[in-house]
Amino acid sequence: MLSLSPESVIQQLQALPPELLLILEAVVCFSTILVLLRLFGANGLYAYIAVAVVGANLQVVKAVQFGIYDSPVALGTVLFSSTYLCTDILTEHYGRAAAQRGVLIGFAVYLFWTVLMVMTMGYSPLTPEQAGEEMAWALPVQGALETLFMPVPAFFVAGMAAYLVSQLNDVWLYQGIRRLTGDRALWLRNNGSTLISSLIDNTVFSVLAWVVLAPQPIGWEPLIFTYILGTYGLRAALALVDTPFMYLSSLVIRRAPPAAYA
Repeated sequence: MLSLSPESVIQQLQALPPELLLILEAVVCFSTILVLLRLFGANGLYAYIAVAVVGANLQVVKAVQFGIYDSPVALGTVLFSSTYLCTDILTEHYGRAAAQRGVLIGFAVYLFWTVLMVMTMGYSPLTPEQAGEEMAWALPVQGALETLFMPVPAFFVAGMAAYLVSQLNDVWLYQGIRRLTGDRALWLRNNGSTLISSLIDNTVFSVLAWVVLAPQPIGWEPLIFTYILGTYGLRAALALVDTPFMYLSSLVIRRAPPAAYA
């Protein structure tokens, strides 16, 4: 009998090959974008971007072994990469200003979330004496919060810089390709802007996190082949997978309410 308890669902998902779970996650993310677009227009995509940026930075603390890679890979790639579909849809249907607004909303929400969680961890945790038997469950919470939300300064700066540079470039490049192609070649501006912007994101983050801001900078060979190009193949594949959803957005947008701020 199929059980829907959280524990059993997690066990059933863990029994799947990680590659299949990755595909399932991508489909869920891209489909959710279309649903939010249908229900709320551009405002739904703003909400998705905010959640995705925070969520991807939580997923990244978990690493998984995929068959196509020799070393474990940190999660977060699918969720973060799906934000490029959002900015492409915003640029296509609502204009460059709306897409840039979405990028800045994502940045502002993640910055606020980080500050808020640092303040939360700043409260002194309960001691065993203070907690007693009734609140004993709260004793490990401080350590769990620090694992999830304690920002490593170098990673935080590198991540936010890479996010802004790559996402704003995605909007600019998408608009530039559209000026050259007009309404034709939607696949070209969707894939071209995302593929180049994903490489910029990997490059900016890796150079800042592992060279410029690192206490012990790594060499250029591992920087390029392990960190910059290591997961780029996955991000490139996701860029191609989101193309059908980009075309579907043209059908959804016709019935979507207009953006309040576009």
